[in-house]
Amino acid sequence: MVSRAGAAPAIRAAACGRAALVAAAVIGVDQLTKRTVAAGIGVGEVRRFLPGIDLVHVRNTGVAFSLFSGGGTLVLVFTLLALALLAGYLVLRPERPWLWLPTGLLIGGAVGNLIDRVADGAVTDFIKLPLWPAFNVADMAITFGVLALLWVFDGRGHNKK
Repeated sequence: MVSRAGAAPAIRAAACGRAALVAAAVIGVDQLTKRTVAAGIGVGEVRRFLPGIDLVHVRNTGVAFSLFSGGGTLVLVFTLLALALLAGYLVLRPERPWLWLPTGLLIGGAVGNLIDRVADGAVTDFIKLPLWPAFNVADMAITFGVLALLWVFDGRGHNKK
């Protein structure tokens, strides 16, 4: 039988490994889709994709919905701080059920968009729904990551009284 102290490094490694795999998958799909759009659709151009969904090529210098446009350094510092806090929490609480999933989604989404900001000075958004700003795969990962984090913190896997 393995003691709790002996199991902690294995649990931590498994949780961090899962989070890293999710983050890597998000970054890979995000960067691939952005590069594909940038190579095939001109900035400002719109292409019909499915009913109610258009593909566009939009350059976003802000964060969600173009908020804080031009806030480069502030956005970078805030994002890196938030990611460090989240990663630190995972390292401290690796036994928390499913915490690796929102951690991987949030880190992958944030890094995917940070790659664009650092390399190009703006994020490529390309999915356009009616009455909604354009977004990308990284934005979807961040949105689902926040929802999953709320689900995990709401007590997923814990006894309710």
